[in-house]
Amino acid sequence: RWLHHRLRYPQRNAHRSGQMKMDVAPRAADNHDCFSRTEKMKYGIAFCLLGGLASWTVQASESELGADMQGLLRYAREYNPELAATRHEVDAARQRIQSAAALPDPVLRAELMDVTRQGANSMVPSQAGSTRYTLIQSLPWFGRRDLQRGMSESKLLQSEKQAEATWVEMSSSIKSVFAQRYFLLESEKLVRETINLIGDLEKVAKARYASGLDAHRAVLAAQIEQTDLQAELLDLQTERHHADAGLNRLLSRPTAATLAQPAHLRPLPAAEKMDYPVLAEKLKARNPQLAIDNARIDEAGKNRDLTFKSRYPDFSLGVAPTQTGGRISEWGLMIEMNIPLQQGARRSREREAVATLAASMAGKEALQNLLLGKLSESLAGLDAVRRTESLIASQLLPQTEIIYQSAVTGYESGKIDFSMLLDAQRQILKA
Repeated sequence: RWLHHRLRYPQRNAHRSGQMKMDVAPRAADNHDCFSRTEKMKYGIAFCLLGGLASWTVQASESELGADMQGLLRYAREYNPELAATRHEVDAARQRIQSAAALPDPVLRAELMDVTRQGANSMVPSQAGSTRYTLIQSLPWFGRRDLQRGMSESKLLQSEKQAEATWVEMSSSIKSVFAQRYFLLESEKLVRETINLIGDLEKVAKARYASGLDAHRAVLAAQIEQTDLQAELLDLQTERHHADAGLNRLLSRPTAATLAQPAHLRPLPAAEKMDYPVLAEKLKARNPQLAIDNARIDEAGKNRDLTFKSRYPDFSLGVAPTQTGGRISEWGLMIEMNIPLQQGARRSREREAVATLAASMAGKEALQNLLLGKLSESLAGLDAVRRTESLIASQLLPQTEIIYQSAVTGYESGKIDFSMLLDAQRQILKA
C-alpha cells in the first residue's frame, strides 16, 4: 500500500515529506517523469526487499513441508507431473468431442474435357472443350454422428475418472508414508528413552558390582542390551530415510530434499461411521475405478449401436457445374452411396461389438466384487487394530509396568537376576 501510494502520488508525498523539490516544468523527453534518482533508488530497494520476502516465504513453506498432511497433499496436487499429465489427457479428450461428430471435409474435383481440341494441348479451362467442377460432401447415415459424439464423451469421462483415480492412489500413498514416518519417528524416541533407561540400569549394576552384590555379567548384559538397541535405532533411522525418499518421490522433489517431522497423525473416523452397508453404497457411487468401467460400458454400448448402423449405407452428395469456354453451360447433381454387401464381415463386427459390451459389464462386476471384498477386509482389520490398541492400553501396558517395577524392586533387593529385569524392560518396549 505504501509503494502504491508513493508511485501514484509522487509529488504529493514528496511535498509532505519535504524530501523532493517540486519541478513543474515539463521535460522534452517525458512530461510525467517527476522521480529523482534518490526516489528511484528507494523504489528499487523496496521492490528487491519485496522479492526477497516472497522468496523467503516460499523457502519457509518448503522447510515446513512434511509437518502436516494437508500441506503434502496440496504440494503433490500442484507439482506432481503425473497428475499434470492426466489433466492434459483430460483436456485432449475434451477437444476430441467436437471433431468426433464433425462432417468430413468436402472434396472439389475439376475435370478438363477434350483438352486436344483444335490440335492444341491446353490446360486452361476456357480453352478446353469443357470443364466440369464437382463439389462432393459425404454424409453418414442418420444417428451416426450422435453416437460418435457419445463415444467421445464416454472417453472424456474415462479420462476424468482416471485422473481422479490417479489422485486417489497417489494421495493414499502419501497418507500411508506420512503415517509410516510418524510411526518411525515415535519409535526412535521410544528406543532412545529405553537406551537412556538401560544406561541408568547399567549404573545401578556397576554400583552393585562395585559393592560385591552382583556379578560383572549384569554390567555386560546392560551394555549388550544398549548395543542391540543402538542397532535397532540405526535400522529405524534407515527406514525413516527410505520413507523420506519415497515421500519426496511422490512429491516429485529431489530424493535428498529435507522434510519436516510429522507433527501429528490424521484423526481416524469414528467407529460408528464404519458401517459396511453405508460404505458399500458410497463405494459403488463414488469409486473412480467403477466410474471408469461404467464409462467403458457406455462407450461399448454406443459402439455396438454404431456397428449395427453399418447395415445402412453412407451417402455423398455433389453439385457439378460445367464450363464451356468462358461461361457455365450446364449444372449437374450427383448422389453416391456405398452398398453393404459384405454381410459376413459386417455380422462379425456386430458380434465383436456385442462381446465387447458383455466383457465390459462382466469386468465391472468383477471389479466391484473385488473392491467390496477389500472394503470388508479393511473394516475388519481396522476394527481388530482398534480392539488391540484398547487391550494394550488398558491391560498390557499397565501389567508390563507393574512387572517392571516389581523386577526393579526385586533386583535392588537381590531377589531376582539382572536378566529378568532386562526381560521386563523388553516387554514394556514391545508393548
